[in-house]
Amino acid sequence: MAGRFRIIAGASVAAGLALASYPIWRSRSLTWGATPDEVASNLPGDELMPDAAIVTTRAIEISASPDCIWPWLVQMGSGRAGDYSYDWVENLLGLDTHSAKVILPQFQDVKLGDEFGFSGHRTVRVEILKPEQAYVRRLSDGTWVSIFALVCDNGTTRLVNRNRYAAPSKSAPSRVALSMLLEQGSLLLQRKMLLGIKERAELLATERDLAARAPRR
Repeated sequence: MAGRFRIIAGASVAAGLALASYPIWRSRSLTWGATPDEVASNLPGDELMPDAAIVTTRAIEISASPDCIWPWLVQMGSGRAGDYSYDWVENLLGLDTHSAKVILPQFQDVKLGDEFGFSGHRTVRVEILKPEQAYVRRLSDGTWVSIFALVCDNGTTRLVNRNRYAAPSKSAPSRVALSMLLEQGSLLLQRKMLLGIKERAELLATERDLAARAPRR
């Protein structure tokens, strides 16, 4: 009994400390990998939800040109090529996610206004499509905008992923708890996603380079 009490008390203290210190490390969580300029920048799609309750800007440097990254972006999605993250977590949330390791031609011909399944009766709509520059989708219920921006710099590419979320329609205490869960959950999944895109794009760039160098018979 005493041991169980100590465990509960310890967990409560840990949770309290995490909650109390959250404002200190929240900013870093929301901006993983991004530079101050990237966080402050205006990206295509920001105007789709200017009053977002939560905004995350996360980024990664990829040793590949945008044309090696773009195919992986446009095929993403539920029932498509997945999100290159933790499939088992996303499937627990009701998403049909199976992350592809190859480029899937059937999902490459994306057009402005296309809608793809998400979960339940919701869909995501392609709102902005600038090949190898910007790819923006919005959830049909208006609660989420996903922005990808590609910036080429001396042979590498900065891939910036900004997500804008509407406030949960709950009581104030519930909104705080749900916001913390969303912010940290999105970091877990989006960090893995960005690393997954980087791995795939750099492998594709290497394969193309080797193919270009191979002697022709």
